Amino acid sequence: MQASGTPAQEQSPDRAILDAAWGAIRARLGEGLLVAGICGSQGSGKSTLARALALRAKAEGIATAVLSLDDLYLTHAQRGALGREVHPLLRTRGVPGTHDVALGLATIAALERGEPARLPRFDKGKDDRLPESDWPLAPSGTRLLIFEGWCLGARPQPEEALGQPVNALERDEDPDGIWRCHANRALAGPYRPLFARLNLLILLAAPGFEVVRDWRTEQERSLRDAGAPAAMDDAQITRFIQHYERLTRHILAEMPARADLVAWLGRDRAAQRITAQ
Repeated sequence: MQASGTPAQEQSPDRAILDAAWGAIRARLGEGLLVAGICGSQGSGKSTLARALALRAKAEGIATAVLSLDDLYLTHAQRGALGREVHPLLRTRGVPGTHDVALGLATIAALERGEPARLPRFDKGKDDRLPESDWPLAPSGTRLLIFEGWCLGARPQPEEALGQPVNALERDEDPDGIWRCHANRALAGPYRPLFARLNLLILLAAPGFEVVRDWRTEQERSLRDAGAPAAMDDAQITRFIQHYERLTRHILAEMPARADLVAWLGRDRAAQRITAQ
């Protein structure tokens, strides 16, 4: 993924989604740490919702921290090694297998023990993790961790689903399926204990993958208009978004049946309906 902030992310979240998500969190809050997960495709409003929920929690005096799965990306050097040793596409951050799962588990474990904990941060402009001295500190006694990410809580696909490429990127750059199988095995293995720490799973469900590309295009055009040097042009977006197509489609098909709260979004990102388990 490219630049970390976009004008679209600075908008207010849909009020119905915010109220429903806060109600679900409030009902589950106890004395220990609650880890509330938000899953959603690129451009769906995860970061916006996470920030708004944190503001509500802090307004009620609830010690709260926010963590993005993006902030757990492996370093540039580590992904370079993966690209050499496993598959070149793993140099691009995003898919399972490109995150430091152990770092995420250690961060959550410290918060569960009631200890203060540094919250990892990743600089997307530099494509590398910030030094630990620049990470914000979550206070001792944190009761709510809002954890958001595009594939947070995802489950692996059946092996037989991996045989056929879903787009030109997979067909041309992963013809043997090494990259997509590596990501799928990561979901089946190292990511399972991380996602098992979620006490609540909220899904922002896009109306379809084709809309995800439109949302990403809007974000990048806004960045270009603002003079951001890292913004992608439309051709770069087309290739970039294909890295996430397989798992995004799988999440939209599989996760709604088990997520605690699902906000079914329209093209304008407003909730068309909200369902809860």
